[in-house]
Amino acid sequence: MVDIADILKPVPVGLREPLLECFREISRNYYEQRWEPSELNGGKFCEVVYTIVEGALSGTWAAAPAKPSDMYTSCATLQNRFPPDPTRVGDRSLRILIPRTLLPLYEIRNNRGVGHVGGDVDPNFLDAAAVYSSTSWVLAELIRIFHSVTTEEAQATVDALAERKSLVVWEVGEAKRVLAPVMPAKTQVLLLLHQSVDWVDEKRLYDWVEYTTPSTFRSNVLIPLHKSRLIEFDKRTGRVQISPLGIKKVEDEILKTFKW
Repeated sequence: MVDIADILKPVPVGLREPLLECFREISRNYYEQRWEPSELNGGKFCEVVYTIVEGALSGTWAAAPAKPSDMYTSCATLQNRFPPDPTRVGDRSLRILIPRTLLPLYEIRNNRGVGHVGGDVDPNFLDAAAVYSSTSWVLAELIRIFHSVTTEEAQATVDALAERKSLVVWEVGEAKRVLAPVMPAKTQVLLLLHQSVDWVDEKRLYDWVEYTTPSTFRSNVLIPLHKSRLIEFDKRTGRVQISPLGIKKVEDEILKTFKW
């Protein structure tokens, strides 16, 4: 996984920060089941990505994202404007795959209204799921290209960036609190890590949970969770991160059964 602090460093900050903020907003809305905002933000994401792709292909970066006059035509003609270059990392993705992925995303943004009628499943959910999965793929592909890492490493970085907000966790200043003080410490740790986008320092996690002592927190909470593969606990550095198995447990069990 790419270090969170180094994500897309080759891309100018005026493009990098809007891209990451767009993705975080999409992921936050998706996890909060706010389907309509997820759809609408997909359009802005497309505009930022298009600007990045064009800058990477032309060698001239724009200072800020710019909306093309015709997204469909602009994406469709990229492969003709820029001939194949076998020396360019990610050449086919930049010229063809990413632009073609942007088109249905932009279509959902412009031509899929809310308030659909009929059907057993609200299409807004299906649209939002399409937006989230597509934006995740595009971001992972950009990370893979600009950092020369494997697809698996790129996707792991995207997963770490996704903001999985929960009303159960309250952020107050630098602290985070699980608004269920009787909840077992192990469950609190999983919820806190689920909402974090990167490694969390062991001491900070201990302070958030307000466990009895640091040593018992490590032996009674962190080590058992690590052995269960719900978290990764690096004893050498004192860092903790939730695992895919831990994420699944939080989303499929803890959040669905939580009662205020």
